This record gives sequence, C-alpha cells and structure tokens, in this order.
Amino acid sequence: MTFKAEWLALREPYDARARNRDVLAAVASSFDRQPAPMIVDLGCGTGATLRALAPHLGRRQSWRLIDNDLGLLARAGASDPPAGASVATMAVDLSRDVEAALDGAVDLVTASALLDLVSAEWLERFVIESAARRLPVYAALTYDGGATLEPADPFDQAVIAAVNRHQRSDKGFGPALGPAAAGEAIAWFERVRYSVVRGASDWIFAPRDQQIQEEILAGWAGAAREDGAVSLADLLAWLTRRRELVTAGVARMRVGHVDFFARPIATR
Repeated sequence: MTFKAEWLALREPYDARARNRDVLAAVASSFDRQPAPMIVDLGCGTGATLRALAPHLGRRQSWRLIDNDLGLLARAGASDPPAGASVATMAVDLSRDVEAALDGAVDLVTASALLDLVSAEWLERFVIESAARRLPVYAALTYDGGATLEPADPFDQAVIAAVNRHQRSDKGFGPALGPAAAGEAIAWFERVRYSVVRGASDWIFAPRDQQIQEEILAGWAGAAREDGAVSLADLLAWLTRRRELVTAGVARMRVGHVDFFARPIATR
C-alpha cells in the first residue's frame, strides 16, 4: 500500500503536533550520549519522521530512508536534511524483505503510521528480527480504532465500526492488524525482553482544520462503502451531513493513535 504525496504533506503538521512528547523524550534520552546514531526509517514516505525526530537527537545523525514507492523516495531524498543529518534512500519492499532494511550498522529503527497496516505474521517477524539485532524501535502514529466526531451524528459509530473492520483488510502485508496493532506490537516487544514507553498521539482537529477533516471523511466513507455494513443511502446522507458541519466551521474530530519506544532491556 502506498500513499499520495499530497496526503502525506497535508497530514504532516498534524502528525508532528500529535507525536507523544514523553515517548520522544525517551528516544532522545536513550541517545543523548551517542555522538552519531544511524537511524533506519521504515515506510519513510517523504521523510516526515526524519523531520520530526532529528531535532531531538544529537548534532550528527545518519539516516537510511526505506520505502517501496520510488516517487516518495525521490521526494524524501531531494528535501533538505536537518542540520547535522546525512540521508540515504533505499528502495525495499518491506512486505517481503524487511531483513534487508535492518541489516548493517543500525542504532535505531523508526516507523510512523505503518504498524496498523501490517499482518500479525509480519509484525512477529519484524519484532524477532529487531530483537535478534538488539535494535531499539520507535513506532509512532499507529491508529488505535478510537474516533470522536462533534457534533455527533446517529450514524457516526456505524461508520467508524465499518472503518475499523476495513482497517483489518489486506494492505499489502497480509490481513492487517488495524486497531489492534499497537497493543500487539507492545506485547511482542515485552515478550522478547524489551522495555516499552507508550503514550497517546491522537489527531485533534478544530473547526478551522477543514481540509484534513474533509479528506478523512471521504476516506472513511470509501472504506465503509467497501465494508458494506452501512447502506449506500445512509452513508451518503451521513457524509453530506458531516461535510455541511465542516463547511459551517463547527466540526471537531479526534482520531486515536499510539506511539511507543521499545528498547532491549539488556544493553547491546
């Protein structure tokens, strides 16, 4: 599964604002005495994780940005890196060859808005490969299935339930974990003797955030239509009402996400 660069650009400032500060602080503290860490970013898109995390690390950093979308990789590689950061890009199909992304000299693995797209089998494989290399993992913005829309509509919960079922469909890694992903990942890392710091990283949209609310509502309507549990007539009526609230400047939205930092208990 890949995403349009325009969508990634639209969501990036909201992602940056949502990232959990306690989790970021735990990552920064873990590397405060490491002069030049090497970070591998899985599913990098246009490089948003690099831009969000780099200011919390040391003056010198090396990044390997991983994606299977060559267009997004080109954008990530062409953007100006933060001061002190060197950046390389690498095309990898993570669904088949995550081991290649983790090989070599690596100090930290990052992934944003990725784990809810992967299967239980892929997640287990990723945790085992990370643990075998004793790699710390910072995973951010994993969707957790929670959503609140204001003012409320009678069909909100039916649509959100349909979206959450759709989240479990195959996104290119096998049947996706969807809203269960963060909990499953944390449990797996704890099982292989990692300590985990976790925290909420919810998107919070105010009435002025009209464009991203419109995009999310359209995406949810498409997912609910594919799910089929809500009739097309009810779905279209719901979408019309919600769009009217957005246009009127009275709509608010909270979409639940989880961040965590998993670190081997034993030192590398």
